[in-house]
Amino acid sequence: MFYNVKCMASSQAQTMKFSTNLNRLFAIHGVTYWCDLIINKYNNMKESSFNNFLSDGNLLTTEAINVLSLFDGLSAGQIALNQCGIKYDNYFASEIDKYAISVTQDNYPDTIQLGNVLDINYDDLPCIDLLIGGSPCQGFSLAGKQLNFDDDRSKLFFEFVKAKNKLNPKFFLLENVNMRQEWQDIISEYLGVKPIKLNSGETTAQNRIRLYWTNIPLTEIEGFNLILEDILEDEVDDKYVIKGDVIYSELDWKLNKNGICNPLKNASNKGWHFEQNVYTIESKTRSLKAGGGSGNIPKVFLGDGYGFNDIIRKLTPLECERLQTIPDNYTKCVSNSQRYKMLGNSWCIDTICEIFKGMSERWKEKIIKTELEAPTLFNKIN
Repeated sequence: MFYNVKCMASSQAQTMKFSTNLNRLFAIHGVTYWCDLIINKYNNMKESSFNNFLSDGNLLTTEAINVLSLFDGLSAGQIALNQCGIKYDNYFASEIDKYAISVTQDNYPDTIQLGNVLDINYDDLPCIDLLIGGSPCQGFSLAGKQLNFDDDRSKLFFEFVKAKNKLNPKFFLLENVNMRQEWQDIISEYLGVKPIKLNSGETTAQNRIRLYWTNIPLTEIEGFNLILEDILEDEVDDKYVIKGDVIYSELDWKLNKNGICNPLKNASNKGWHFEQNVYTIESKTRSLKAGGGSGNIPKVFLGDGYGFNDIIRKLTPLECERLQTIPDNYTKCVSNSQRYKMLGNSWCIDTICEIFKGMSERWKEKIIKTELEAPTLFNKIN
């Protein structure tokens, strides 16, 4: 939540009236009384929760922010803002995938869709407080540590840079996959900050390492140590179960240190589940992938390994939502294949919330400083 100092006197007449009222109050109670009251107010405020800062007195006022999300996808940034309790006036989203847009509008109908990032006129936008995005960066060229300007995917990264330079937001956040150091250095040079490497395994049941370029100060991450058992549905449709051609004799149920069984195989050593890891309920799965095909969906093993009641099945779309700490059935308005695809492209909400907490901390420091100056203001008027 963001706060600004509210102007208490916008004209000379208002200032004179304000001073007269203060002198009248001082005459009734004395200067010491009012200074002590303000200091006590500040001390009480420090002990209260951040969201309850200054409900009376009119020294400060809450102000919702404007957000621009490039490559918005299913609007994970918007989910995180709401879960963090950060108010926003306008949420502008740039996205071209019609299925992702439909999911966003189904959950947040007030979202302002801007279309293709290449077509945005930034002069038409209001002051942007927060710029976020996760552009594709597969188009890097290692030659001379330069970007390939002819690669459309690289152009999308430059659109984020363009937006940042044009809008000069208070805060920005760019997310991307773990990549070679040469590529990281290129992005860091353009954005002016080095990336933070975070594994969403700290907050969810998947290991998902991502890089985050941001000027938001990172606070300590609260880990939850979730495992697959924590996110599984009690009952699932039989269509998610892998049947028939799995040869259990070819499976070595001895687990490695990460709780992962050896890859699945079928009779011909081919098929959509060939060499797909299977995860036990006591482990964390690999990072959820963006492809909507069955081979990209994590598999879980349920049973004792003796083959009598053993089940190997795909995670359901709802379980994949839980892997990304997205609300249950958030993506229900589209087909399962589209759900898997956009969930794999999405951010892990809890990780983004941990980053967004730093915005609150930075603004909280400004509020405390402003409140500390209040007694000085009153003393000068007297």
